[in-house]
Amino acid sequence: MYRKSENRILLPHEFFLPFEGRLNENNRWCQLALLIPWSQIEDEYAKLFKPVSNGGETAVSIRMALGALLIQEKLGTSDRDTVENITENPYMQYMIGLPGFQQQPPFDPSLMTHFRKRLGPDVLNQINEWIIMAKNETEQDNDNQDPKGGPGGTMAVQEEDTSREASPEPVLRQGKLLLDATCAPADIAYPTDLSLLNEAREKLEHIIDALHAPHRGQMGKPRTYREKARRAYLVITKQRRANGRKIRKGIGQQLRYIARDLRILEQLAQITPLTVLSRKDYKNLLVIQELVRQQKQMYGQRTHRVDDRIVSISQPHVRPIVRGKAKAPVEFGAKIAVSMVDGDARVEQLQWDNFNEGLTLQEAVEAYRERYGFYPEAVLADKLYRTRDNLQYCQGLGIRLSGPKLGRPAKGEQTTHKRIERQDAAERNAIEGKFGEGKRKYGLGLIRARLQQTSASVIMLQILVMNLERRLRLLFVIILSLLQNTFRPINATLFTI
Repeated sequence: MYRKSENRILLPHEFFLPFEGRLNENNRWCQLALLIPWSQIEDEYAKLFKPVSNGGETAVSIRMALGALLIQEKLGTSDRDTVENITENPYMQYMIGLPGFQQQPPFDPSLMTHFRKRLGPDVLNQINEWIIMAKNETEQDNDNQDPKGGPGGTMAVQEEDTSREASPEPVLRQGKLLLDATCAPADIAYPTDLSLLNEAREKLEHIIDALHAPHRGQMGKPRTYREKARRAYLVITKQRRANGRKIRKGIGQQLRYIARDLRILEQLAQITPLTVLSRKDYKNLLVIQELVRQQKQMYGQRTHRVDDRIVSISQPHVRPIVRGKAKAPVEFGAKIAVSMVDGDARVEQLQWDNFNEGLTLQEAVEAYRERYGFYPEAVLADKLYRTRDNLQYCQGLGIRLSGPKLGRPAKGEQTTHKRIERQDAAERNAIEGKFGEGKRKYGLGLIRARLQQTSASVIMLQILVMNLERRLRLLFVIILSLLQNTFRPINATLFTI
């Protein structure tokens, strides 16, 4: 059950403080709370719950749930530290929608996981879209010279109609669309075949102990040779540089120990149902069976490649993403395709399997047209997006795709083309900087959530926080410029006197 709050937004000076005084309206948390359309988000959030007439426990408000998640991603704290910070800070309590300061925690830290599950990636992506479009509408209202506004700050380009006969509707083009992709690494240890098999063997031994526990004293415990298997694993891992032959021998040994454990599990399952296992142990058993199948296939074929390769037992959804970077040629996490317009980032696609980001160009361009009502003037992307289909698609719509044109340019156009390429490369640095900002400051470089859905929610939250932070910076610049314009005539008068 969800009970909707009043549509009226509490202003900072109305927030109750038991020690007198009032909140500073220019505080970052107050300004951040005023940038978010809470009533619009609450209307969408209330659809996820049963109506009030059906009874049940009342859910936490959307402002408290989303506000707590934004505070956590902005500060980079854990669930417990986030609740403690909110309890100690009146500005954060105003951010989550409390009417006054309270010394008790507003909710239990364990609810943070439920917030991430309830506010999934689709809901957060929609919230991000509402905030961006609300900013664009505000800019259009403030722009008296160009009521249509539009991204990029450039005038709309319209195809010239050279004939006087009836022609189809011209294609409008305005603004620039930046496209790129990156990987959001998950918080897992660097996977190797030998370490994964050793972890799988230890978890199987734990499951065997759980199945044998009800029959302790009635039947002997099966032999698993766990100490011998552990020593065989440490003999290889403690070597400074183990060659391929020794590693392959160790993998074969661990596979045989695991095969013995699986046979023991089949025998124990006949007398003890698997329902005695916890949900975590049962999930690990299913993942280990698929992991062993993949490792046997690679061991038999003498290869290190397999479809949907499992690199973590606790997070089986994580896949290796080959990026070819100098620092990390292979990363393990979700791959996201991001578009950026006027500094605002959107996640166009998020997948755990590796995909070709060049295939997302046409979808991103069509989504741009649905949002703004016209096509972009130019698309700035790297070489992976310059496929034959994308070149033909952009040429048919009159959109300039960054990069050198096909064929040999004319002698008089070489200088112009090089200047345009340098300008496009300089403007495309904005999306690269956005990735660097997210990975260095907001935790995009290490996703600490463990579930597939909550990990995607954390990624969407970080993109949302970066967009809100940019709006706060722009708001600060506007306030500073207004203050300078206000005090400049006074200072000039004093100087003349």
